[in-house]
Amino acid sequence: MQDFGTDGTDPVDYPDFIVPAARAVARGEADRAIIFGGSGNGEAMAANKVRGVRAALCHDVTTARLSRQHNDANVLSLGARITRTEVAVDIVRVWLDASFEGGRHARRVEKIRAVEAAESSGGGEGGRS
Repeated sequence: MQDFGTDGTDPVDYPDFIVPAARAVARGEADRAIIFGGSGNGEAMAANKVRGVRAALCHDVTTARLSRQHNDANVLSLGARITRTEVAVDIVRVWLDASFEGGRHARRVEKIRAVEAAESSGGGEGGRS
């Protein structure tokens, strides 16, 4: 287990801690990561910028379980100001125990990977709709 977090209580810029954790997952140095922030939103956004990361912001055990079973999420984002400690413990337990179901979900995850690959190679739509 690696800890990429801050060691103090002073405000920090969360990308400085989240991106290295996400990169460790993307490089295969860690199977999964759990990241924390005030709301968990910015942390999930930063992690999802790393190619190969599928970070899910979860507020309950149902979203945690489905993020693994249906989306093969490899990073769990939690909001420390949003989620009570007892609920967060349950979310982490369920998320760690859940497995990707594959099947129709594998096709969808592959489509997400294809978008990611196109965007990183400059072949994406570039914001056009």
